[in-house]
Amino acid sequence: MPDKIQRKSGGARPAPEPAGPAADLAGATVKRRFRRARIKPKVLVQFTTQLATLQSAGLPIVRCLRILAGQQRTGPFRDAVAAVAGDVEGGDSLSAALGKHPHYFDNLYLNMVKAGEAGGILDQILERLAVFAEKADAIRGKIKGALTYPVCVMLFAVLVVAFVMIFVVPRFEEVFRQLNQTLPPLTVALLGVANFMKRFWWVFLLALGLAVVGLRLLMRVYGFRRLVHRLQLRFPVFGDLVHKTVVARFARTFGTLLGAGVPILEALSIIRDSVSNVVVGEALESVHKNIKQGETITQPMAESGVFDDIVVNMVDVGEQSGNLDRMLMKVADAYEREVDDSVSTLFRIIEPLILLFLAVVVGTIVVALFLPILKVMDTLSSQR
Repeated sequence: MPDKIQRKSGGARPAPEPAGPAADLAGATVKRRFRRARIKPKVLVQFTTQLATLQSAGLPIVRCLRILAGQQRTGPFRDAVAAVAGDVEGGDSLSAALGKHPHYFDNLYLNMVKAGEAGGILDQILERLAVFAEKADAIRGKIKGALTYPVCVMLFAVLVVAFVMIFVVPRFEEVFRQLNQTLPPLTVALLGVANFMKRFWWVFLLALGLAVVGLRLLMRVYGFRRLVHRLQLRFPVFGDLVHKTVVARFARTFGTLLGAGVPILEALSIIRDSVSNVVVGEALESVHKNIKQGETITQPMAESGVFDDIVVNMVDVGEQSGNLDRMLMKVADAYEREVDDSVSTLFRIIEPLILLFLAVVVGTIVVALFLPILKVMDTLSSQR
């Protein structure tokens, strides 16, 4: 019997790994498994909608994920979907596989998928998720769209004014020196500001940078963040928009979770952890504690001061009739319509304010520059 076995040179080698799209996805997943990148909400909406459609068609979940992974653009999200498909194929549940990528799939997403798996209605839950994500993205889009125009106009106005102050106004100073006249106080002040901006323009940029960094650091302090969030809710016009947006999102999220079969306490915990406003988070914490002690949901909601009487009454009716999820959806629909109206109102108010700001600034510059010239003309006319 041979006591040693050695492979002959040039003999058969292990078979190479299979090539193809699946292998490419697997290789990319290994390379980028720990890379994180944010994706646009529309991408997640599209992914969820397509997954729900494929599930409704009766395709196995692994095949659905493989198909969707192949349709994504090359990048971290495509790798994440491919990894989820591999984990599910390896025996993990869909919710457990998605839970390994929390930067794409939050607690709301995971708990709804988990509830869908438990109830055997995953396709229906995915459809609800898609509708929820689409509604949330629509609200964000409306608010961003309403604020983009005034922000761009203000930025352009500031740049134009800075250009005039740094490059145009100083040239008038040479003209004023030749006139040999005492300048009006407004003109002296304008020239002083213009010279300061020309010499120390970097101070403004530094101050802006320090203000941004300082505000971010202060927002990490709970007391300051709570104060800012409370002011956001009470600010005229804008506060009304923030309040209605918060209530609409709360009602939509709460109703979606309850409709998916998530227990009420767990649903409140999910919303509390995901809400961005500290004041609203405290209110939901109070609601959670009171329900845990056996009380109804409406009393702590009314005492919080965050939710209007209409919302509290509709929730009360829903709780007593056993249709709380449907009633919350009606609240969400009503407040989303009010958000649309508030956005339009905000836009109508901001536009004339911007025009007024530009008129005051530009008018002040023009008056300050022409006052010395008018004074000289008056002097010359009086000498005649």
